[in-house]
Amino acid sequence: MTRSPLDRLRHRLREACATAGVAADDRAKLVLAVTLLAEHAERPPELSTYAGNGRLAVTLRLPDPVTQDHRNTLPLLPDAGDSATLTWHLPAVHDAATVPVDDEQATREEMLALIARADTVIQEQRELKHELAETNSGVLAMYVELEERDEQLRQAHAVIFRELEDALRPPPPHVDAFDLAVHYAPSEPDSPTGGDLYDWFVLPDGNVHITLVDAVGHGVTSTRHALTVTHAIRTLALEGHPLRDLIARAANTLATVEPGLTATVLLVRLDPVTGDVTVANGSHPRPVLVTSTGGTELLVPSIVGRGIGFPDPGNGSLVHRALAAGDLLLLYTDGLTESRKNHQEGEARLMAAARHHAGEPTATIPGALAAEMHDIILHADDTVVIAIRRRLTLVSP
Repeated sequence: MTRSPLDRLRHRLREACATAGVAADDRAKLVLAVTLLAEHAERPPELSTYAGNGRLAVTLRLPDPVTQDHRNTLPLLPDAGDSATLTWHLPAVHDAATVPVDDEQATREEMLALIARADTVIQEQRELKHELAETNSGVLAMYVELEERDEQLRQAHAVIFRELEDALRPPPPHVDAFDLAVHYAPSEPDSPTGGDLYDWFVLPDGNVHITLVDAVGHGVTSTRHALTVTHAIRTLALEGHPLRDLIARAANTLATVEPGLTATVLLVRLDPVTGDVTVANGSHPRPVLVTSTGGTELLVPSIVGRGIGFPDPGNGSLVHRALAAGDLLLLYTDGLTESRKNHQEGEARLMAAARHHAGEPTATIPGALAAEMHDIILHADDTVVIAIRRRLTLVSP
């Protein structure tokens, strides 16, 4: 696939960082800083790099000058000055590494490195605040300043995370027979990562595959676990393994790689020709179907399968339905239905809300459902909502 000029620029940066041995979190901030500058330039900037004496120098020449105030907003600060030429100096911390061939993989590595670094810095800040709190009142001014810096730090990392999370939450694939939409809301607005992730793509046979994962845990560990599950299932699905076997195969594969990984998994397969939908459930909340005539039901298999990390994973039966034109299928994680700490009450409210919003445009339904279901939040959790509607008529190519 041909890279765009911006993608080529990012790939060159990653190659230079890998050759010089630059840490992944520094690489991530450099790539994001250059991207923010280049994407608004009238013409592609010139890039040059030089590695030596344990450092990497990166110079970017833009069509127009960049003020110092603008430089100060970048996630990685270049040398001071007001000009069209910006230079960064980055330390080399290890031997040369191989840059990932897949830029999406490189972005994931950079995001995880930033999250790990943010977790470390936040923990250091918490420990320092605890020490200061135990000292006398003479350090009160320092404590207040530390609180302000802590807030600035969390906000700065939130901006970086939101730029990078697009790589983890892909846009809907284009399928003429279905409208697809998604809503994601983190439990912590300033740390928009967690164990709820999804993946969707078109298989070689034209069917659409959707994976929805809720990994147990918090922070970078749960994000890594959810990523591991989605990519294991993607690999197995593209290899052609049957849908009913994917959860068990993924669990067996990951048992030695991530022995502590536990996650619920929901797999959905859509046939654009017939409108058939097939569901494999591994301990995940049950999808909701709203028919074009207003009927609602929970898609429940005769045997509910178990998720990854549970005994006998994936040992469940498949659910088959034929979606008629206008039928709406909703997939979600438990953050949608357990905000009031009552799963059954949440399911009942979701059924009513789904009927209420079913006539709205598909693109607005996931967000509208999340807003209505989260009117009262006693338990905050990551939330993913996916809406799938079979179109009334096919879109002309």
